[in-house]
Amino acid sequence: MLRFFASRLLQSLLALIIIITATFFMLRFVPGGPFTSEKAVTPEILRNLEAHYGLDQPLWKQYVDYLGSLAQGDFGPSFKYPNRTVNEILADKLPVSLELGFLSLLVALLIGLPLGILAAVRRNTWVDYVGSSFGMVGISIPTFVVGPLLVLAFAIHLGWFNASGWYSPIDRVLPCLVLGIAYAAPISRLTRGGMLEVLSQDFIRTARAKGASELRVVLRHSLKGGLLPVVSFLGPAIAGILTGSFVIETIFQIPGIGREFVNSAFNRDYTLVLGTVILYAVLIMALNLAADVVQAWMNPKVRLEA
Repeated sequence: MLRFFASRLLQSLLALIIIITATFFMLRFVPGGPFTSEKAVTPEILRNLEAHYGLDQPLWKQYVDYLGSLAQGDFGPSFKYPNRTVNEILADKLPVSLELGFLSLLVALLIGLPLGILAAVRRNTWVDYVGSSFGMVGISIPTFVVGPLLVLAFAIHLGWFNASGWYSPIDRVLPCLVLGIAYAAPISRLTRGGMLEVLSQDFIRTARAKGASELRVVLRHSLKGGLLPVVSFLGPAIAGILTGSFVIETIFQIPGIGREFVNSAFNRDYTLVLGTVILYAVLIMALNLAADVVQAWMNPKVRLEA
């Protein structure tokens, strides 16, 4: 198990270095710069600004200097917020995005897991048809369509919720519901498929022949094996929830990292874009690594193959 973890960790570190390098040079090769959208300044002032932020140095030296600062945990100053560093901005926005992601994941699990289990246990009944229909509709309709529709229905027409903002607990309902439903659909389908595969195994028929109740068969004998596809999906799913918050934070005007990333991309704020990408990459890799470890723990075959 330790070798498996070390192998996955080294792969993640290599991928992180590639992401940092690619993002750094892609930003520099894009036409324009962080000061091109500002009001007209004299060439002397522009040169002073570039010298202050080290943009007048050769590209390879900028890259080496950035890696040196990054090794010390410093993402550098923001080009668009002169009085703030990227570390301060990310520390301010990260809790909002994490709260949105956690609550959305909770919604996805609370809806997707029971629906998938019930659909598998009640196969070819109306419960199964409702669960399958929900999964198909939830996968087909993107969040940028569901979000405005729910705002129109529940915020504008009914007035039950606020159309935007992140101030009170009631403001969490619509964005978390929209983002959660988007991942509850595939979770329900994966749960149903995994449970059906396990419920058709010989050891399940043996357990039933011995007189085990249906609840015991499902919870004790089927659930662990049936949830393996869901566990392998949770790593990318949580990553998708975090990156998918870009759309949700923009629709509902939530002051999280996703919205800040969009603004920094428009503003050509090199350091803020890099800091956001690195932060997301680290979170996604950590989540995928955790999902791989849990899957290997639940299924020794995966560990041995790796």
